[in-house]
Amino acid sequence: MIELLGKPVAQAHKAVLQENMQPLLAQGVTITLGILLVGDDSAAHMYATFMEKVAKGANFGTKLVQLPETATQEEVEAVIREFNEDATIYGVLPLMPMPKHIDTEAVIGVLDPAKDIDGLTTYNIGLVSSGKGGYVPCTPKACMAIIDHYGIDLAGKKVVVLGRSQVVGKPVALLALDRNATVTICHSKTQNLEAELVQADVVIAAVGKAHMVHGSMLKPGCVVIDVGINDLEGQTVGDVDFESAKTVVSAITPVPGGVGSVTTTMMLEGLYEAYHARNGHR
Repeated sequence: MIELLGKPVAQAHKAVLQENMQPLLAQGVTITLGILLVGDDSAAHMYATFMEKVAKGANFGTKLVQLPETATQEEVEAVIREFNEDATIYGVLPLMPMPKHIDTEAVIGVLDPAKDIDGLTTYNIGLVSSGKGGYVPCTPKACMAIIDHYGIDLAGKKVVVLGRSQVVGKPVALLALDRNATVTICHSKTQNLEAELVQADVVIAAVGKAHMVHGSMLKPGCVVIDVGINDLEGQTVGDVDFESAKTVVSAITPVPGGVGSVTTTMMLEGLYEAYHARNGHR
């Protein structure tokens, strides 16, 4: 069984990114990421701090705007518009979740698609869906980066995606389809989930339900990409029960230490792409 660790994948992508950044740094160019944090969600605060650290470590600039839990819809959208108009900012990241009274769809609707490096806008989702480019959400990109790094060929394979969210399930299914896989998307209304899973050569789990998948549900020798990050009795675990799965599968991503380790690097790659897209060198 191969453990598909995220750290070597992130390091390989960072090395290429740093090499590409050298000419820009020599010219004194700073590519800045705009981060919007609204309210008191602890996970969002942790991610904002982590994203700032990773960006600065890779010689990118950051501009973090924090709004209180009581911020109005108008105030939140105003920050997005400011980021849109700020020529020094090349990518914008509105962190979720926002307070319940905020209409996040409306906030995303204000975001300039050219700065939407996490593929949240309908415009980018449309481009990705039609195979015409666009910014792919960073978590699905991280899944594919791991698959590529470890030389896993999806062509002709049966891939089962657990979850149908706009940010992971749907886009990762489209990316697998682009690699000539035969893709099935399963969700909360899927009947006889085990019958689907046991046929899968590759399982990409992204439902956010701790240990939903047990090793007994998997095809011997399959590959598992576990996107889930769940708290189970104080431990961070995936959607797949790692201990029971590792005796069945040929390869699996650990949680933590798998997909999540690669996601922030994909964000920086998107930021670099946005710079070149605006300057005509993408």
